[in-house]
Amino acid sequence: MPLALLALAVGAFGIGTTEFVMMGLLPEVADDLHISIPTAGHLVSAYALGVVIGAPLLAALTARMSRRTVLIGLMAVFVAGNALSALAPGYDSLLAARFLSGLPHGAFFGVGAVVAMNMVAPERKARSVSRMFLGLTVANIAGVPVATLMGQHLGWRATFLGVSVIGVAAIAALAALIPREHTHAPATGLRGELAALRSLPVWLALGTTVAGFGALFAAYSYITPMLTDSAGYAESSVTLLLALFGVGATAGNLLGGRLADHSMRGTLFGGLVSLAVVLLLFPLLMGSEWGAVVGVVLLGTAAFVTGSPLQLMVMDKAATAPSLASSANQAAFNLANAGGAWIGGLALAAGFGATSPAVAGGALAVLGVGVAGVAYAVDRRRETASVGRIVASHVPDQPSALHH
Repeated sequence: MPLALLALAVGAFGIGTTEFVMMGLLPEVADDLHISIPTAGHLVSAYALGVVIGAPLLAALTARMSRRTVLIGLMAVFVAGNALSALAPGYDSLLAARFLSGLPHGAFFGVGAVVAMNMVAPERKARSVSRMFLGLTVANIAGVPVATLMGQHLGWRATFLGVSVIGVAAIAALAALIPREHTHAPATGLRGELAALRSLPVWLALGTTVAGFGALFAAYSYITPMLTDSAGYAESSVTLLLALFGVGATAGNLLGGRLADHSMRGTLFGGLVSLAVVLLLFPLLMGSEWGAVVGVVLLGTAAFVTGSPLQLMVMDKAATAPSLASSANQAAFNLANAGGAWIGGLALAAGFGATSPAVAGGALAVLGVGVAGVAYAVDRRRETASVGRIVASHVPDQPSALHH
């Protein structure tokens, strides 16, 4: 694997850390800025909104720029957003800085996935993409816990300064390690990128991402009350258990990348079915402490097995202009985050119990299997029609009866 993937993984590590660390720092931020915790929670939403808006917008605006330049520029915006978060004098300015921090997230992963895929042989594409996402999953094991501890002991502003330093390191790595062939502008401009989004298979792939990862976030958004109210863990143990989720996610990411190089669609279907089974078993698994540990690890593994094949499927369906579609897939991940959390919350509010969000997530995973099945059927129909046209073009015209 090219060393340049390390540069992409460093950037992904910083992005993953800043995305999830705010959830652990809400009490400190709320106390310091004299706001309620629900109000502080809008800082999480502001980042997600930045991702959803920034992913397609920045990918479109930079379609004519070299991908190496785009990646460095996106990471510079990321550094600025986190530095402004650390220096924000009040809630409104911090809200704006968090939105700015989220803007480059989706485009970085989208363009980075294209670069990662182009640096390796075709039979190693999924593994190369999984190496980039490795930074995101490792952030859940090391980056988020360390950054949370830093914020609790040194103040939340120190956390965002630390993330800014990671961003500067990523810029240096990108400048030093991204190959020269990525310094030239792509042949397809904005028109070609937009044309790729008019494809039905691309939208079906994006729909699979929303349903599949919506299943994850329906459960993961409420994992703490499941662990404390259902499994009986103390709140002090939750951080360690969430790190175990990160271990499972890292293993699933690496496994999914390797398997997808052999069968992208088989890995996708297998991952979604596994995710549905794990989530539907959550009420049983959360009945004991050891069962909860197994459930948390399996949740991370099953969900992130699908990460690389989902990204690869979107890029495959937009093969002539993959940057915008790849970035749009990152927006789909964050729509899944918001939508899954909302659906899981509805199950809790309806009084179905602490583990009900997981069951709702299981239903979303089944929906994801269905959307992926429709995508497969559409592909098969198009392939059959294409073969038919090729065969017809090679069959010689039959002589007319008028010639006899």
